[in-house]
Amino acid sequence: MLAGGAGLLGGLLLPWVPGARAEEYAPIGTFPAGSSGSSVFVGIGVPRTGTYAAPGEDELRGMMLAIEHINGGNELIRKISPNTTKGVLGKEVKYGVADTQAKPNTAVQAQSRFISENKAVLITGSVSSAVAVALNKLAEREKVIYLPGISGSNDTTGKDCVRYSFRECFYAQTAAAALAPTLIKSLGKNKKVAYLVPDYTYGHTVHQSMMEYLKKGGWTTATSQVAPLGTADYSSYLLNIANSGADVFVNINFGNDAVQSVKQAKQFGILQKQTLVIAYASPFLAKEVGPELTAGVYTPTDFWWTLEDRYPLAKMFVAEFEKKYGYKPEWSANAGYMQLAMWAEAVERAKTFYPPAVIKAYEAGQKVDSTVGEVYFRAADHQLVRPVIVMRGKKPSEMKTSDDYWDVLEVLPGAPLMQAPDAFGCKLGSYT
Repeated sequence: MLAGGAGLLGGLLLPWVPGARAEEYAPIGTFPAGSSGSSVFVGIGVPRTGTYAAPGEDELRGMMLAIEHINGGNELIRKISPNTTKGVLGKEVKYGVADTQAKPNTAVQAQSRFISENKAVLITGSVSSAVAVALNKLAEREKVIYLPGISGSNDTTGKDCVRYSFRECFYAQTAAAALAPTLIKSLGKNKKVAYLVPDYTYGHTVHQSMMEYLKKGGWTTATSQVAPLGTADYSSYLLNIANSGADVFVNINFGNDAVQSVKQAKQFGILQKQTLVIAYASPFLAKEVGPELTAGVYTPTDFWWTLEDRYPLAKMFVAEFEKKYGYKPEWSANAGYMQLAMWAEAVERAKTFYPPAVIKAYEAGQKVDSTVGEVYFRAADHQLVRPVIVMRGKKPSEMKTSDDYWDVLEVLPGAPLMQAPDAFGCKLGSYT
């Protein structure tokens, strides 16, 4: 699938006025070939099939809306990227979409084609952290900037960080640091926990961070059940959880794995005996399992649509997204939108598509207005410093509208939740 937002909008793009001529920079990656014409190309890879398809589609819609807004000079984009007029540096943004199936090899092959065949100046998208880590390595090798969509592993901006990648969303460390104090305060000290853990980098690092922070309240582990990604039948794992004597069931699954494991946990009677906690908010979970099962459930998230009451840009984003797609955006859509918007902002400040210059614009610590307030990237590990939102599921009787599933309890500033930039082994590579 190839698309260009300007064609859909019927708008004219402004002439390109570069900050520096391409010949002033040595060729690197797809530069200058990828930005020498009237348009630039972005390669988008998301899971459109498989266990992560629902958040993948939502993320894609956020990205497509951002590109439409960039090409049209929408007011919301100009709030985030004040130098944007139409396009990026006056160039129309075109894009292609590939179904990664949440598989690292599939994602790498698809994005490699976008780089070689379309001279992509940017590659973006992920729901699996295994995909994000694999694309980090591709971006570093090809010297093309990569922006993960959803990636909750500490490793993405930790031991697997690269110079050519920047992460917008919250992750295991900040999720646990935000959620654990609320759990300890609300549920009490010295609780026993049963964990259900997806068997890859996201699951393992969220598990590790949750245990570390819950230990501060005297919480101990009754059992940790590790299951493969895409498991259909959780009965053997859930039987062990049901018999573990745990007070709390911390489910780390994501996407359809979260949906199926929560439904099956109800069948095993676990939700009647143990308090359910979702360690990292899974988009559409409440809608898929029903608010009866998520009522009283605690979870941390990146964004929830009722933040429109707190942040002007959130209100604008929710309205624009709902007008185009007919539903309230999940946090996956917000992450996709913000990644593209902040990329446009960084390129406009760099005044060139030359990758090292764009990277240095990101690293400058420029504070940007966003759908969750003012944010900025840390230069040392390329992690966005941003709030984490703690939510609790509403009972059906408490819901004001059909999609009013969650009550926002706290919006916690990001910086105090974050580890030191080198704590997880981040060593950024060279610019060239």
